[in-house]
Amino acid sequence: MREKLFAWIDQIAASPHPGLWLALLAFAESSFFPLPPDVLLITLGVATPDRAIGYALICSAASVLGGAAGYAIGLLGGRPLLHRFFNQAKVAAVERLYDRYNAWATGIAGLTPIPYKVFTIGGGAFKINFRVFMLASLVSRSLRFMAEGVLLYFFGAPIKDFLFEQFNWLSIAFVVLLIGGFWLVQHVGRRAHRRSAHVGDG
Repeated sequence: MREKLFAWIDQIAASPHPGLWLALLAFAESSFFPLPPDVLLITLGVATPDRAIGYALICSAASVLGGAAGYAIGLLGGRPLLHRFFNQAKVAAVERLYDRYNAWATGIAGLTPIPYKVFTIGGGAFKINFRVFMLASLVSRSLRFMAEGVLLYFFGAPIKDFLFEQFNWLSIAFVVLLIGGFWLVQHVGRRAHRRSAHVGDG
């Protein structure tokens, strides 16, 4: 199965319009398709390192649009749709993350190997704020794919095995950065609010 998958990816990479296939794959993966677009992005980046950043931009944009489609699917189908296509444990985990981080949970999912479509459909099903959902999706998916694109642009084929083998650790590092940034924004916002309230009282 793995050999067939990579043979299919190689065929797409050799096609006349690989960027279009990458966009379709990234869009579909965000809403219903199981294969992450990273595999094709890395293959294309290895074949043509000078186009790696351009491919990363295509992948990012298509993935964000696919996330919006997943949100719409969840909004229309609701919780019953989630429980129909995903097991109870995954749905419960997604709901806990949304309860804790609200729409920013989308950002966590966008950086990790967790199936992104569970969060995009869940975002609609749980009626998460759409604007924040899209912002978190844009930040996380761009950070993930652009990081891969930049590494491929500068290092080409030698970075391929590293990206495949160490992707989970890179994802964890991205999540730590995202949560740290989210905490910093909240912390600074609370301090500014307290300061303005103190000035108002005075």
